[in-house]
Amino acid sequence: MIGVFDSGFGGLTILKSFLEKMPQYDYVFLGDNARAPYGGRSFETVYQYTLQAVKKLFSLGCPLIILACNTASAKALRTIQQNDLKKINPENRVLGIIRPTAEVINQYTKTKNIGILGTAGTVNSESYILEIQKLYPEIKVFQQACPMLVPLVENGEINNPAADYFVEKYTLKLLKQCPEIDAIILGCTHYPLLINTFKKILGEKITLISQNEIVAKSLNDYLFRHKEMDFRLTKNSTVRFLTTDDNKVFDERAAFFLGKNVKSETIEIF
Repeated sequence: MIGVFDSGFGGLTILKSFLEKMPQYDYVFLGDNARAPYGGRSFETVYQYTLQAVKKLFSLGCPLIILACNTASAKALRTIQQNDLKKINPENRVLGIIRPTAEVINQYTKTKNIGILGTAGTVNSESYILEIQKLYPEIKVFQQACPMLVPLVENGEINNPAADYFVEKYTLKLLKQCPEIDAIILGCTHYPLLINTFKKILGEKITLISQNEIVAKSLNDYLFRHKEMDFRLTKNSTVRFLTTDDNKVFDERAAFFLGKNVKSETIEIF
């Protein structure tokens, strides 16, 4: 199975694109909802929590795991890839969602000035800046943390006037740093649910980049190039949902993200 991990619900937007583009595979989605959000937590805490989730998904039969969480990708992925995989199972793989987004960013900007909106954890890690400048040193990257957006989305308040207020507040702060920004990465998997609010406030002049389709294409390409991993993955078109919190609450909110009913199980990973 392909494991998909997020601290909360935002990773379901990534899973949804996987299911649309690659419905033949079996998936396990794990949300560490009991300890969400990760955005304001330390590097060490995010690393430990993410490693626990990775080990759990490996134990459930997932040789490939996608960290469908920008904060986990920013704060934990590199250490897990470099230090932990060789101890746990060197044949398994853990991939993130920042690198695939960075790889295609040049396609979206003409001014070579781009913005990142994300959690405090993602912004403070500077992972997007590092990845983009490795690939495209001519592109300038500006960032803005958006601490109020995840709580609004997680509580189903995307149509609340507060959502308009905070989206406008954060985007204006970002654009004050550089008025020539012509592309903005929604650097949190929750933010695509606010896409209409972003469009309303920003208009058509700025390209908004949601990660879900980019990451799905990247995973599809990865499996095409790595036949040995594709061979290990079962293909029965099933999805299993796991949460570390109340499964009834998870089912209700997951239905909001996926647009269909789900039935999850509560598990412990710590």
